[in-house]
Amino acid sequence: MADDIRQPPAWWIYRGTGVPHDGIDGLIDPPSWRTFGREAPAVAPLVAAPAKDEEIGRRYRPDTDVVERVNAALLLRRPMLVTGAPGTGKSTLAFAIAYELGLGKVLRWNISSRSTKQDGLYQYDPLARLHDAQQGGGGGSEDVGHYIRLGPLGTALLPRIRPHVLLIDEIDKSDLDLPNDLLNVLEDGTFDIPELLRQPGEDGGAEVMIAESAQRVRVAGGVVQCRDFPIVVMTSNDEREFPPAFKRRCIQIAIQQPDVDKLRAIVDAHLVGLADQSGELIREFLAARSSHELATDQLLNAIFLTGNVGLDEQSRLELAQRLYNLKSAYGG
Repeated sequence: MADDIRQPPAWWIYRGTGVPHDGIDGLIDPPSWRTFGREAPAVAPLVAAPAKDEEIGRRYRPDTDVVERVNAALLLRRPMLVTGAPGTGKSTLAFAIAYELGLGKVLRWNISSRSTKQDGLYQYDPLARLHDAQQGGGGGSEDVGHYIRLGPLGTALLPRIRPHVLLIDEIDKSDLDLPNDLLNVLEDGTFDIPELLRQPGEDGGAEVMIAESAQRVRVAGGVVQCRDFPIVVMTSNDEREFPPAFKRRCIQIAIQQPDVDKLRAIVDAHLVGLADQSGELIREFLAARSSHELATDQLLNAIFLTGNVGLDEQSRLELAQRLYNLKSAYGG
């Protein structure tokens, strides 16, 4: 049965309803051990989310347990480790939080086996700086910030009026060392940029590029220190086990495969008017999912296509089977 969260508890900031509100402004102060640079001036802009991302967030329908754990992470200022089968909406959760709480564009860091902590924090281009210096431009030797671009994690830690939302997608695909490498950054909410620490001047600072836009922000003293801990959503397909110290510092969220009622709610949110006429397709999808790896977006594709091309019921079921890349049970 799909959960009913139309009347969320008073302590919830994120309600999971897909309705935008300013609840993040009422977020209680963090515990003393999760207090960061609260007095730091906000330097990062709130970049508007693309319309497509907002639509993704608006249509997401999480279970009550998921919403409760998200709120625990918000109040405790802890990263979330979101696990579940592919296609269950793990990454979509980040867009839903950003949309409902008015937090702008989601910063996204897609993880591969070659990803390192440095990739997430910042990149420095010494070759471009050397080239500019050789061309006779003074900026090549003085304006170090011109050659530094913060990564998604580095940008998320910039002080901002409202916290960033950072999606670290498929962290289970990383090198074995990455989760442990991230521990200090996620625990302390800060990191140094050595190239700026060596910069001459009063504060050793410079204006650097950020991940989410073409804008630049000033980093003073060569140190990025968050004002409020960002909302960090790390997803995993459960393809590996993580170190205990890493899991202990996260709020763990397991997203379950949707049942028939939840699937109807998802279909109704994405394809208004088609849920009532797709009961058989949903039941067939659930039957096929019991023995094959199928994602919810495959069901949505099937319902959209078969519901808009004028097919009879059996033809819809046969076409859906082919869309799932399964041998049709109806002779197709």
